[in-house]
Amino acid sequence: MKIAQVAPLWESIPPHRYGGTERIVSYLTEELVSLGHDVTLFAAGNSVTSSTLRAICPSSLRSTPQMFPDASFSLLLERAFGTYAEDFDLIHSHLDLLGFPLTRRCRTPVLTTLYGRLDLPELIPVFEQFPELPLVSVSDAQRCSIPGANWQDTIYPGLPQNLYSMHLNLGRYLAFLGRISPNRDVEQAIELAKRTDMPIRIAARVDPADQHYFEHIAPLFEHPLVEYVGEITDGEKDDFLGEAYALICPVDRPEPPGLVLIEALACGTPVLAYRRGDISEIVDHGSTGYLSDTLEEMVHTVAWVPNLDRHRCRAAFEKRFTVERMVQDYLLLYRRLAHKEKDQSVEREAYRIMQQFSHSVTTDDTRIEEAA
Repeated sequence: MKIAQVAPLWESIPPHRYGGTERIVSYLTEELVSLGHDVTLFAAGNSVTSSTLRAICPSSLRSTPQMFPDASFSLLLERAFGTYAEDFDLIHSHLDLLGFPLTRRCRTPVLTTLYGRLDLPELIPVFEQFPELPLVSVSDAQRCSIPGANWQDTIYPGLPQNLYSMHLNLGRYLAFLGRISPNRDVEQAIELAKRTDMPIRIAARVDPADQHYFEHIAPLFEHPLVEYVGEITDGEKDDFLGEAYALICPVDRPEPPGLVLIEALACGTPVLAYRRGDISEIVDHGSTGYLSDTLEEMVHTVAWVPNLDRHRCRAAFEKRFTVERMVQDYLLLYRRLAHKEKDQSVEREAYRIMQQFSHSVTTDDTRIEEAA
């Protein structure tokens, strides 16, 4: 198949450090190419890919804050869904809602994967405006707020099997990985460490927009149990997660599953998290981690971690969250949507021919009547 992958421009593909959506786009693209598909990636110019790269801007927007992002995204939308659209059998958009208006008007089938929260009231009118667009969710729970959308499937994120290695030994510290912002609840992770008297290592990015918040909670990082290591690379994650006692995910609101949960399982590391949103679709309570409703409950689960089998964590990853599984799920959708469009094109052409024939017959009958 000839497939276009349309990526956000904030990070390169793959990202150098933080960037969940961008990493999924990279894994998906590279696996499709390895299977023999003709893939074109619309992305920032400093992306690295074995597919055909159509660079929209010289480098990722986050690395060049002086650039006006609207200009780059305007080019991205026009080139992906307009200028080059007819070169492809299918276009896969990873832009969330941004591509909806042009997606509706694009003659090539477009599939959109939604990665963010959908439980915000301002999103309801958007989905009501575009009810026909084919969508993919990254969890079943993500759909609950927009049940009437044109959901095609739930496809969980997938990672390469050899990206992380299995770590057998029970670690001695709690791990927090991701981003420091008001909605990531790093304060609760630190509080958990203090209540259980266990060291915690925090590997997290701080965006400029969250700098004030980071400075506000900075005194918490001065506790002797807390070590802040900053943002880390994929290579560094293997040991950071694999050598941890458990990954702590204290997000106390419904959010789509982050890659960090899957990364931990790939290392054989169990997860301690709140029973919120999509977490229970990733973590099997009592098998690959423990789910809690309150911080007090989570404190108790820390002592139960040695009861969990790290082999079982890795096995759950290999069964459900590999890039191979993710790509096969997407290919089924790609083919279905592409064939559906071809069938509809044939029907439209047949209807056009019938209309022409009908018009021709009517015209001939009129001429005969006039001649008579």
